[in-house]
Amino acid sequence: MKKKILIAGAGGFIGGHLVKSLLDEGHELVCVDSKPLEYWFQSFEECENYSLDLKEYENCLKSSQGVDYIYNMACNMGGMGFIENNKAECMLSVLINTNLLRASIKNNVSRYFFSSSACVYNGSKQKNTFIEGLKESDAYPAEPEDGYGWEKLFSERMCRHFTEDFKIETRVARYHNVYGPLGTFDGGREKAPAALCRKVINAKLNSIDTIDVWGDGEQTRSFMYIDDCLIGTKKLFLSDSSDVYNIGSEEQVSINQMIEVIEDIAGVTLKKNYLLDKPLGVRGRSSDNSLIRKKIQWDTEVSLKNGLEKTYKWIFDQITSGTNNSKFTKKY
Repeated sequence: MKKKILIAGAGGFIGGHLVKSLLDEGHELVCVDSKPLEYWFQSFEECENYSLDLKEYENCLKSSQGVDYIYNMACNMGGMGFIENNKAECMLSVLINTNLLRASIKNNVSRYFFSSSACVYNGSKQKNTFIEGLKESDAYPAEPEDGYGWEKLFSERMCRHFTEDFKIETRVARYHNVYGPLGTFDGGREKAPAALCRKVINAKLNSIDTIDVWGDGEQTRSFMYIDDCLIGTKKLFLSDSSDVYNIGSEEQVSINQMIEVIEDIAGVTLKKNYLLDKPLGVRGRSSDNSLIRKKIQWDTEVSLKNGLEKTYKWIFDQITSGTNNSKFTKKY
């Protein structure tokens, strides 16, 4: 059934892909992002597109008027280098979620999605490499990533209490390192898969035999391709469950191992220059998908290698095409 849906953060990486997916299903979309429209990663003329600051309640009221559903994908974030050095900016995103929820009640929105993060998980459970996957219950007792993780965890609780107090249907997903084409790959906000693809490409194109690696490269993560993320997000949103769920991959790899995959794709072998003074985050993190497999019948399908092949090709084309790709490299 066709719905009118607000996508907050529509100009971002996940938000832009979600807009395209929902348009393909025939929905009517209101798309909002704080960036100027020319810097949205993807934009579509079929949508109502607005450049608005959703930290302001009046903008939330305006953009959510008459909509059935809201997907809140909006936040001020980036890779580890960004969130470690911009904690206050990250935490201000709590205003977006708070004011969108308030506006949802005022405008009788029936269902609301909040994009949380694996950064909510207790840091004491992530001190080793190749840890067991994190279950949803591992977020408590609370010791999330400082700044960004605290904002996400608080906003999860806000969704829970709005459901309890105002009976709005809320859905919350903890995303684990989503990557793929049509996202930032330079400028300071890029995450590891895009950053490493860019570094390998630059080394290949410029006949450089060395790549800079933050830390010792042994820190581990799991990385989820954008197509898997979209399928999981929409299945969770339309489900009857208001529990919080991981949406991530269980394929845990070290940064060194991921570099080897990208080197294989590029056909190069590089020396590694380890930068031990760079922000690293937790030592190890991966998703446990047991709960969402059982209750929502979702799991990832795209392997890391297949996802990186698609991501590498897109970034390579961006770098070598000579076109203006500043919206994927500007520090918004």
